[in-house]
Amino acid sequence: MFFRLTTLTGIVLLFGAIGMAQEVAPVEDWKPAITNQEGKEFPQVNSEGRVKLRVVAPDATSVSCSFRDSSAFVKDEKGVWTGYTRPLDEGFHYYTIKIDGAEVPDPNSKYYFGAMRWGSAVEVPAKDKDFYALKNVPHGQLREVLFYSESTKTNRRAFVYTPPGYDRDLEKRYPVLYLQHGWGENEYGWGGQGHASLTMDNMIADGKAKPFIIVMTYGMTNDVRPGGMGNFDISHFETVLVKELIPYVDANFRTLADQPNRAMAGLSMGGMETKTITLRNLDKFSHIGLFSGGSISMDDMKNTEGFKEKVKLVFVGYGGKEIGGGGLRRGGDPEANAKSLKEAGINSHYYVSPETAHEWQTWRRSLREIAPLLFARSHE
Repeated sequence: MFFRLTTLTGIVLLFGAIGMAQEVAPVEDWKPAITNQEGKEFPQVNSEGRVKLRVVAPDATSVSCSFRDSSAFVKDEKGVWTGYTRPLDEGFHYYTIKIDGAEVPDPNSKYYFGAMRWGSAVEVPAKDKDFYALKNVPHGQLREVLFYSESTKTNRRAFVYTPPGYDRDLEKRYPVLYLQHGWGENEYGWGGQGHASLTMDNMIADGKAKPFIIVMTYGMTNDVRPGGMGNFDISHFETVLVKELIPYVDANFRTLADQPNRAMAGLSMGGMETKTITLRNLDKFSHIGLFSGGSISMDDMKNTEGFKEKVKLVFVGYGGKEIGGGGLRRGGDPEANAKSLKEAGINSHYYVSPETAHEWQTWRRSLREIAPLLFARSHE
């Protein structure tokens, strides 16, 4: 009996210790997130990458958040609920607050379009955030344009980044990168959560990238609900991009309107769109970038007429947490595919973002890595 009680006591103490370990108090060096609405003190982020969330809901009976493994939210005497997340990866994260079972945006956060809705997000400062920081350098412009799509009978929106100095030298023309968002996002993604403009401003100022125009538009043409991705027919968007948007951009901006000076890249779904559209239109595109969206294999090269002659760059980027331990392998092993292409004489580059997964910090870094390679005179 003594043995059984001792054993039972040990088990209780063990599980108690595990529970205590899971409830280790966060480091108290909180700072308001840069993604907060003006004047809002919460959410706050600490040096561990944990996020403190606070919501005023005096009549609620339960409050939680969409981050997994978060602490229980505790209500104080004023009806303010507070909870903490686990340590999060560096970078940008969408989330919702759940109040009595209803998932709602956090009223303290700025709103971003992701997961098929406008909602909350929080930025966990990254160690390498300097490359997309707002600095005292010459800045380009992010211009909103509306163009009519005859194929869909709709007016569509695109955002166009023009590099610093675009409006000063009216004779100069620029290469163009068509840059696509991921599933559940839209044309606001790269300019907002992706910081594409600031990244390019800084790289151009540092002499690390050649100035070029970036065009960002919505990558779908039909109403596809979550879970209905199988119904998406990329050929309709291909028509919009190749036959309508490209001619519009070339007619309204000072572009170098030829195949050697046109690139396409995208993240996740946008990467898969990029692969399909570029390989079917190598008369239009010479530079290809896939961020967490598959890779290009030797079979793709062999089955695509003119690939070796027309493709000037293949870039594939992934987050380290996506590919480790048998992670994502859309279209085969991306590293092996990249190596095979390089051995076949293709200007092929493979990049792994340290300690990030299928998330914006991976894709921000991928843009930083591909930018110096685009439209470069030398690919050494």
